[in-house]
Amino acid sequence: MNPIESVWLGHVFLLPKGFTIIAYEAVAEYKDIWVGYRNTLFYTIVGTLINMILTICAAYPLARKDFMPRNVLMFFFMLTMYFSGGLIPTYLVVNNLHLTNTVWAMIIPGAVSIYNVIITRTYFVNSIPKSLEEAAELDGANTLQLLIKVVLPLSKPILAVIGLYYAVGHWNDFYTALLYINKKNLLPLQSFLRDLLMSNKMSIANMQGLDAAAMEAKMQLSQTLKYSVIIVSTIPVLCIYPFIQKYFVKGVMIGSVKG
Repeated sequence: MNPIESVWLGHVFLLPKGFTIIAYEAVAEYKDIWVGYRNTLFYTIVGTLINMILTICAAYPLARKDFMPRNVLMFFFMLTMYFSGGLIPTYLVVNNLHLTNTVWAMIIPGAVSIYNVIITRTYFVNSIPKSLEEAAELDGANTLQLLIKVVLPLSKPILAVIGLYYAVGHWNDFYTALLYINKKNLLPLQSFLRDLLMSNKMSIANMQGLDAAAMEAKMQLSQTLKYSVIIVSTIPVLCIYPFIQKYFVKGVMIGSVKG
């Protein structure tokens, strides 16, 4: 029994039986997969960078007690978490801004997560000593210098957490492309992987004229192809996580308490 048959018959539980890379070869032969990787890397890197900048710029003023409109702004920020314009008005806004079928359609509409703003603001309030900020101000630091040289170096845990949240969100984003992107050369990896699975299902549905052995091999490949697609789409994120793991748990525990 070959490895694909073992998977197909449900004989694989904890330990693998045999070794084959035929499903990965099928994924690699799909020529558009590398276009998807390129696009998704761009969306993830640029999108996460923009997300982080805007989140920090929104969270830090809300964490300062000398910023008078903070409560009013927090109210409006919170309001957007529960009420939105809806799908059609949002699409019309994006279309009127001429963002459809551009790379910015994957980045700008979701540039800020209010939830991440709140947990970042909570971290700034609870974990950055006020005395340290006051000492920096006495030394002549302005607000921007205070943020860059004092607050951010002490905020690595929460920055790692929200950075991972944003990056994973961009990496797995399929729905935004479905709404705003029609050009094939701008589609993310997830869209191409879906097309790969769908095209494989279509080929299975059109197996008239094949003998029994060929039909069985085709169906077995379809099953293992699902698992290889999962691995292909998750490996980059799994490779990043160990480097920020030491910050992740601490950031989640501290930032999860809203203040």
